[in-house]
Order: sequence, then structure tokens, then C-alpha cells
Amino acid sequence: MWRGWNEVGAAAAATGLGLFFVATSLSEDGAATRAEVIGGTVAIVALVLLRRRWPVALTLCLIPAGIVLAMPMGATAVALFAVGLHRRARVAVAVAVLHVAAVAVVYRLALGPSRAYREAVIFLILLDVILVTAAMLVRSHRRLVRSWAERARQAEEGQRMRVEQARLAERQRIAREMHDVLAHRISLVAVHAGALEVRREAQPDQRAVAGVIRQSAYDALEDLRHVIGMLRETPAPDDDRPQPTLADLSALGAEVEVTGQPPAVVGRHAYRVVQEALTNARKHAPDAPVRVAVRGCEADGVVVEVGNALRPGSGMPGAGAGLAGMRERVELAGGRLEHGPTAAGTFELRAWLPWHR
Repeated sequence: MWRGWNEVGAAAAATGLGLFFVATSLSEDGAATRAEVIGGTVAIVALVLLRRRWPVALTLCLIPAGIVLAMPMGATAVALFAVGLHRRARVAVAVAVLHVAAVAVVYRLALGPSRAYREAVIFLILLDVILVTAAMLVRSHRRLVRSWAERARQAEEGQRMRVEQARLAERQRIAREMHDVLAHRISLVAVHAGALEVRREAQPDQRAVAGVIRQSAYDALEDLRHVIGMLRETPAPDDDRPQPTLADLSALGAEVEVTGQPPAVVGRHAYRVVQEALTNARKHAPDAPVRVAVRGCEADGVVVEVGNALRPGSGMPGAGAGLAGMRERVELAGGRLEHGPTAAGTFELRAWLPWHR
């Protein structure tokens, strides 16, 4: 839209200047008037179509037409402005000098050393100087604006890079803290659980529980390594290790069954949900029966339901981070999570997961 208005403005300026030159000419012949109209129309059309791509060639063609006829002189002036706008300063000055020299020679031959000749040449010199100077000022302003825009873009890019570097540094710091603190403590848990598992005086159920603790500690270390690798943006060597699926629920059930809570069936994202739900039940309602149900199909998605009886006054205190983590996991998978106590004295958790993600 803006470029269209520029073309209209250029045509209007050329028409106005052409009419001015026609009004100041001395010819009143009808044939000359028709020639002025035809020549002016052709010049203005050429100006609109060619002044951006070939401004120098267009101006050189319009100079003789503007000397013979008055109407094309307006298009010549606008074409000279286009030369100063789209070409280097020395090119615009050279074309302007050529224009003035050609007009001065022809007018001298036609008018002689008269006052009209001097006034016409002086007016033409002033007009060309104004046009070329204004065009170069506009061109310089456009280049300045483009340089400012480029500097702003570079500054914005630099700020973005600094923010990304700060984020990466913070993630690396968090990764170091997690490795230094959590890895050491989880390793101690695994070592002590392994020692308890091989003690001769330990009961079979105690050894089984110790084995579950040791294996869970090892799994936690592997998960911790995976998370630290993601924080450092360098994949861990075992980044492609298999993730838990529906088939792994039986293994989870075997682990939990050792501690006295038999579950049912669950699935990949649901595996983690059930795992956290069983952990919460073990903390807040120890020895209470837990009901786990999974159902689903491709049309309706997967529904996971976990419920356990409430035991007021028992269990370990919690900060709700497990439920918050479950909600984040389910929402990232495109699902929904609902949980809370019921009037029947149970705690119910229900998660819906889409079949495809």
C-alpha cells in the first residue's frame, strides 16, 4: 500500500512540474499541445515503471524529450530525484551536470544570450541541485535508519544470547548441586541396603526389602544421571535406555508387594503416576490396602485410578511435591489429574492420559 502511494506521488509530481513548464512555454499551437500530452503521458508511464530499477537510463532518455517538449521535463526532474535516491552521489551529480549542460547548449542555440535564456538556465541549475541534494538526504536518512535497526537487532540478539548463557550457567550450577548432594546420598542408601541384604542374621523379608531399596537407589541414580545430562545439554551415555511401559507394572507390583501393598495394572506415563501414588500411600497410610485400576482404549484414552484408605495421624509428613510432580507429568502428556479425600474415608487419585501424544 505504501509503495503504491509512492508511485501516485511520483506521477503527480511529474504531472505538476510538466504543467508548470507547459504554462511557462510560449507555444500555443494545437499540434504542439497534442504532442505535449502524448509525450508527457509516455514519460510519466515510463517514470512509474522504470524509475526504481533503471533510474539512470530512464533519466538519460527523458533529457532529450524534456528539451524538445515541456511536459516531459517534469518526469525528467522526478527521474533525476530517483537517481539521487537509488544510486551513488557521484552518479547523481554527473547526470545532473549532463542535464544542465545539454539544456544550456540547446537553449543557447534557440534563445541566444537573452534574459530568458539566463533565467531558464539558472532555474534549471537550482532545480537540479535541490532535487539531487534532497534525494541524497533521503538516501542517507534511510541508510541511517537501517543501521539503527540493525544495531537494535544485534543488541537484542546479544541480550538473548546473554540470557541463554545465564540460563545455561544456572542449569549447570543446579546440575552440579544435584550431583554433589543427591548422588552421594543415594549412593550411601544403595551401599547400606546392599550390606543389609547380605547380612547372615537378616530375615528373608528384610533381605527382600533391602534388595528393593538397593535396586530403587540404583534406578534413582540412573534417573539422576539422565536429568543432570539434560540440564547440562549433554545426553547421558544411557540416554536411550528403555523407559517403563505397561509390561513393567508387574515388576512394580512385585516391589510394592514386598512391602505389603498389592497393586493392579498401569501404563507408561501411568507407571510413574502409580509409582508416586503408591509411594504417597506408603508414607501417609502405611499397611492400608491400595486399589489400582487401569482401563482404556484408543478412542477414550487411558484412565488410571488409585485409591487407599486414610489413616489419620499416621505416616510421614509431606510437602505435596509428589502430587505436584504427578500433575505436571500428566499435563505435559496432555492429560488431567484429580485427587483428594472422599466422604467414605479414602484418598482417591484419578488420571486421564490420551492414547496418542
